[in-house]
Amino acid sequence: MATILIAEDEQNISRFIDKGLRTAGYGTAVVTDGLSAVDHAGSGGYDLLVLDVGLPRMDGFTVLKALRNMGNPIPIIMCTARDSVDDTINGLDSGADDYLVKPFRFEELLARIRTRLRPPLSAGVQTPSTITHGLIELDPVNRSVRKAGREIELSAREFSMLREFLDHPNQVLTREQLLSRVWGFDFHSASNVVDVYVRYLRGKLGAEVIQTVRGVGYRLGSN
Repeated sequence: MATILIAEDEQNISRFIDKGLRTAGYGTAVVTDGLSAVDHAGSGGYDLLVLDVGLPRMDGFTVLKALRNMGNPIPIIMCTARDSVDDTINGLDSGADDYLVKPFRFEELLARIRTRLRPPLSAGVQTPSTITHGLIELDPVNRSVRKAGREIELSAREFSMLREFLDHPNQVLTREQLLSRVWGFDFHSASNVVDVYVRYLRGKLGAEVIQTVRGVGYRLGSN
């Protein structure tokens, strides 16, 4: 049975999540401030962290960065009342695995927890070798990218998005497909997070690398 750490200072919300997870068969523990969240998550006794952004003593973004800087790989689902794209990108780029905006349905949180606790692919599955497209080389094992032999530093989400384009070199990918495949969940339909990350990739790899297919989405271009 997986054990989930809940870092939430609002009693009504923490009780709601705690009761629901216990009913679903998970073990739980609740902390109400950021320092306690770092201490408990750092103990290695938990399989996933549900992390509120607005915690006292240390906010959720700082907790997230502290755990990732410690090399702690615990899956983290962030919960916040703030729904701006900048906050979402900040959380995901800092190492969060998922992001929920309050208020949310418990069933949605439960589905995302199941996804993050899903066992990895078996050891028998072969990891692909370096993927190339024109001047771009992507190494999935070392998570590195080069263009014309020069290493390009990408964030985790930029890397995942580029990988998605390289895996489908002749296909137009819609924004909805990219949201589902790269982030693993849906943003609000008005979100422009895909466009933001396409702009990031173009800035680092060249404007020609990703083509806009007007009214449809994006496609890998020449480079």
